[in-house]
Amino acid sequence: MSDPLRPRASLRTAVVWDVLKDALERRVKAAGRDALDVLDTGGGSGNFAVPVARLGHRVTVVDPSPNALFALERRAAEAGVADRIHGVQGDAHGLFQVVERGGYDAVLCHGVLEYVDDPAEGLRNAVGALRPAGTLSLLAAGLGGAVLARALAGHFTEARRALADPAGRWGEGDPVPRRFTAEQLTELVTATGLQVGAVHGVRVFADLVPGVLVDTEPGALDALLKLEAAAAEQPAFHSVATQLHVLAERD
Repeated sequence: MSDPLRPRASLRTAVVWDVLKDALERRVKAAGRDALDVLDTGGGSGNFAVPVARLGHRVTVVDPSPNALFALERRAAEAGVADRIHGVQGDAHGLFQVVERGGYDAVLCHGVLEYVDDPAEGLRNAVGALRPAGTLSLLAAGLGGAVLARALAGHFTEARRALADPAGRWGEGDPVPRRFTAEQLTELVTATGLQVGAVHGVRVFADLVPGVLVDTEPGALDALLKLEAAAAEQPAFHSVATQLHVLAERD
């Protein structure tokens, strides 16, 4: 993922960023504080952490990769938010070895559940980091989007294999260990005791439209962004989205 504030990258991140930004604004009003404490699990080089810090919030990024954390430090400095971002090496399994339990107003769990050994445990840990009133932003790979992409590329056997595979993988060469349906993600979230507020399909069309068309056709990028936003909330499109975003809150 790229910085959601960059126009071309916004095709991949606009839906999530808009939902997240609104959720943080609501949490600010509810908490009565201008700055929130935000945890970004698996936050890598700060694709979301830096924009969140630009809003004035304090962000702790947990990632297992030293290289990603080094890039995070550089990006935060370039953006002038180094004083509001703290990177620590760790993962979802050992989360409370590096961060405080129940210490955050919002937790981002983006691109994590696909890679952990136990998604339910990883999500429980993320939720455990929330304060009594807190917001969870969960983003994970969608099964239907992968099936559709393989089929449109002419890899019909791989598409069928992904559809039938319990983990949603199309073969041994598949770089994603696990994919989810919207129903699976919402069940995982509700099992933690959180209340699901919204589910959005992410990159419903963006990965299927030729990049040259978006880059060269006047107005195409803006029109596609508006189409993505309109389709994101429609349940009918969740089943073909490349990613699925779940926003949940603790009452």
